[in-house]
Amino acid sequence: MSNRASALPRKRNSDSLRAFLMLLPSLAAIAIFVYGFIGWTGYVSMSNWNSLVTDLSFAGLDNFRFLFRDFRFQSDLRNTVMFTVLFIIACLAIGLLLALLVNQRIRAEGLFRNIFIFPMAVSFVVTGVIWQWLLNPTSGVNLLLKNLGIEQVPKWYVSTQIVPSIKLGQIEFGLPVALIAVAVAAVWQMSGYTMAMILAGLRAIDEEIYEAARVDGASESRIFAVITLPLIRPVLLSAIIILGHISLKIFDLIYAMTGPGAMFVTDMPGVYMFETTFRGNHYGYGSAIAVLLLLFVSLLIVPYLISSRRGN
Repeated sequence: MSNRASALPRKRNSDSLRAFLMLLPSLAAIAIFVYGFIGWTGYVSMSNWNSLVTDLSFAGLDNFRFLFRDFRFQSDLRNTVMFTVLFIIACLAIGLLLALLVNQRIRAEGLFRNIFIFPMAVSFVVTGVIWQWLLNPTSGVNLLLKNLGIEQVPKWYVSTQIVPSIKLGQIEFGLPVALIAVAVAAVWQMSGYTMAMILAGLRAIDEEIYEAARVDGASESRIFAVITLPLIRPVLLSAIIILGHISLKIFDLIYAMTGPGAMFVTDMPGVYMFETTFRGNHYGYGSAIAVLLLLFVSLLIVPYLISSRRGN
């Protein structure tokens, strides 16, 4: 009996060692290609390497000071805030509405679910190209409007107008009209995904809770406000985190659809980083933008992860 008992810890240790050795290649790859490269990017961001000639001499925070004084980067921060707000609110509103409709056990529910989720299967590059044609001032939707006799057609993503225009430092703070067109394309792609998340949350609610509320005389609007919304709040929070993460680091949709735009009205930090690093060869500035992007995403995700861990 004692031999069998002593053999159990040895077997557990052997299994743990075998599992660690199986995971070791993946852990090494993550350490090098994720955290190692993050560390290297942080090191370059504090260097004077802003030309084809490598210069890793220490520059401190000079690259970051330059960015926050730069008109383009200030415009990028404004655009990121405005796009994120538009994108998240629109996706949540449309996703919630679609989820509530599909949750009514309608006929051909599976077909509608697939139709709404289908845009998610398309890459942001393809989405950008499609919506660039649809919202082109001389074709697409505007051509249809002109055929209907409407002469004053929108400029969509080529507009440089900002509303309301509030002078803040070097830039005009407000919502760039051109950014609305980009937000429409992004919402078209991601609202179906948001619907799927919310629908899963709705289907997890026990029907007996609704039946008990109806027996007590609660109206449907009251049931939605007091029962449905509180119970799907974790799903809504998860959707906000995912959508916020996408909006903060968006690159491919902007690059394919509009580029930086006139006066940088549709520019984003990801686009600026790409052009600064790989076209301008300003590796210090590009790395600084990458570090700031990582910090912005971390400020959104880390509190959520901490809250989720405490909740478990």
